[in-house]
Amino acid sequence: MLVVLKNFHIVDESTDIRGSLVIEDGIIREIISDGEDFPDNLLNDKNLEHCILEGGEYAEKRGLTLLPAFVDLHAHFRDPGFPEKETLESASLAAVAGGYGTVVCMANTKPVTDTPEKVLALKKRADNLGLIDLYPVLSLTKNMEGKELSGISALEVNQDTVRMLSEDGKDVADDDLFLAAFAEARRLGIPVSCHCDAGGENAATKRAIELGKKMGAHVHIAHVSTKEAANMIREAKKTLGANSASSHYSLTCEATPHHIALTEKDACALGDESWGRVNPMLRSEEDRRAVIAAIQDGTIDAIATDHAPHSEADKAGGAPGFTGLETGFSVCLTCLTGNSNTVDLKGLSFLMSANPARILGLNDRGRIAVGLRADLVIADTRLEWTVKSESFKSRGKNSPFKGRTLRGKILLTLHGGRVVYDEFQGVEHV
Repeated sequence: MLVVLKNFHIVDESTDIRGSLVIEDGIIREIISDGEDFPDNLLNDKNLEHCILEGGEYAEKRGLTLLPAFVDLHAHFRDPGFPEKETLESASLAAVAGGYGTVVCMANTKPVTDTPEKVLALKKRADNLGLIDLYPVLSLTKNMEGKELSGISALEVNQDTVRMLSEDGKDVADDDLFLAAFAEARRLGIPVSCHCDAGGENAATKRAIELGKKMGAHVHIAHVSTKEAANMIREAKKTLGANSASSHYSLTCEATPHHIALTEKDACALGDESWGRVNPMLRSEEDRRAVIAAIQDGTIDAIATDHAPHSEADKAGGAPGFTGLETGFSVCLTCLTGNSNTVDLKGLSFLMSANPARILGLNDRGRIAVGLRADLVIADTRLEWTVKSESFKSRGKNSPFKGRTLRGKILLTLHGGRVVYDEFQGVEHV
């Protein structure tokens, strides 16, 4: 099966060219730069499944850009157990609408995803849908009760089902149990996502770094939101490899689109005990700028959505979290590129695709190169649109960006060379 994408602006972490892609059986077979002869016979190939021809001037006028599909290190799919908030199907549809091809979903489901069997069952369901690659997190403790380890020890080294461990926002209060979980993560060679909610973000961040370093594990700090936490991680990274238990110790972290774009004033306007409530809370403008500075200097390794859908009743009643899969790229493009000049489009692709893939140990995606999977998106980087959460694919309509105008829209998503989302028609310009 052949797919041809002709005459696009092609961008990844290290590429910024105009050209065309040839995809065969879900793999990028050829990259043809402008100036090279395009083999027109491809357009008549009997195996040609899909062909998108935009033309250089038209593509440039609309800002049509071909990017690697995004990799989300942090989302809540609410499945099983909470269909009023989200289902695997609705979350996957939301993911592809937002340009995500690979998603890590947290274990705070009902029942808790605390055994390899539960992980495998959820992953198989996602694979059968065929929209995204889903990597369910395995919790650190049984039922997230913080009393004994979950089924981590049953996981084999080099397995391809679980690529991240996490206790979500509960943390693990007992140091010895936390260290035991880090030891299992080190054995498996996968990161522990530490949400650092217990006892305050700064103190919890310091503790996670110290314990992870002691055990020589990969510590991944979720949703960094304070100036102090960003500084702590920056300083800790300077000593990577020094005095650690082994060379396995590493430290990465993520920021969310809402902590990049919003502050406590926005939370107050939305209702800080309802529609504006999120963990960690929206911070001061000083904190927001510190997070952006940490992105700019490389302290922050990735951008993750922390997609947390809720029913209207739950959100009005104080449930923390925002729906984020369908706005993540647009929020970041609006706030971090262009006039703000914090990162360029290559830098954004690094944060949303290439580096998250590396953190998960997935070397076959996140970039545009011959031989890699054709997990790709076409985005109109100049399109301005108003967020209408009632139109979301997600069941969670709890977006803090509702009614706001953002720049950049995903028009098409390919997963393994197959079109899984297409909004070329009917896109409205503001």
